[in-house]
Amino acid sequence: MPLPTRALLAASLSALIALPVATLAEGAEVNVYSARKEDLIKPLLDRFTAQTGIRVNLVTGKEDALLTRLQSEGDSSPADLLVTTDAGRLYRAQAAGVTQAVSSTALEAAIPATYRDPDGHWFGLSLRARPILYVQGRVDPSSLSTYEALAEPQWKGKICIRSSDSIYNQSLVASLIAADGEEATETWAKGLVANLAKPPQGGDRDQIKAAAAGQCDLAIANTYYLAGMLRSADTAEQAAASQMGVFWPNQAGRGAHVNVSGAAVTKAAKRKSEAIQLLEFMATPESQAWYAQANGEYPVVPGVGVGETLAAWGPFKADTLNLARLGELNGEAARLMDRAGWK
Repeated sequence: MPLPTRALLAASLSALIALPVATLAEGAEVNVYSARKEDLIKPLLDRFTAQTGIRVNLVTGKEDALLTRLQSEGDSSPADLLVTTDAGRLYRAQAAGVTQAVSSTALEAAIPATYRDPDGHWFGLSLRARPILYVQGRVDPSSLSTYEALAEPQWKGKICIRSSDSIYNQSLVASLIAADGEEATETWAKGLVANLAKPPQGGDRDQIKAAAAGQCDLAIANTYYLAGMLRSADTAEQAAASQMGVFWPNQAGRGAHVNVSGAAVTKAAKRKSEAIQLLEFMATPESQAWYAQANGEYPVVPGVGVGETLAAWGPFKADTLNLARLGELNGEAARLMDRAGWK
């Protein structure tokens, strides 16, 4: 059974909106810059407004464009909260000086330390995993083990993965550097490149489609892309995704690589308290359940259930590396990938 449709999710929110308003902030508002698509976040923001009376003014855009906009606006920026994807991008925003540290007992209690900045500059809101996807019937999952093993000769010409420009791949490599060291990771990256079935091209969905079409046997992709394809209105996407199995690597060791989408209070925030209140709202179990399902991702708050599609892939051990390290090691990872010939 697929994850709930967006229509059903919206209906669920409507029912929740009917609950009594806890607080009413007459005339209060908060401005949000979001790299998440409007239909994947606005229903939650509307519920926040219904419960608190705080109006949310939403601006959506591409991740890098929003960061550039915050930098150019400086202290005059109207944005109070930045919502974006990948710990690497959250770290870039912090390094660019457009975020500020905040302290919240509620956020620190709800969100595990590994999924938030140690100094409070950003907080993960949903969890995305990047496992190994394999074509069922062509690959015996018992032949899979770790990310490191993907560099072994048995996988020559059998792997699809997007380019080194992808922040998702840069963060994966950063996690390998943290676990194995730079020298071993560079050797691994060269081996992985030698095993590619084709030059990297397109996004994660394209890697899944290529595998389903027989161009490769394995694809490295974030699970929310697979979930989105499984519930897509495009029957070709559904058919391609249904051929794929999910293998959780490194389960006997550090665990599978994970990342977050998250948010940060901007340095220029004029409505800091409202921005923190919105962050805390998004970390409640009810919001986490909706937000994660709407995005096909996992909750960052422990104990919150997942939809049936994600549940079907089974539980897994996740790497507990503090995700701030992915940002810290991003430059090193990008240079290493370039040396390895990862286009």
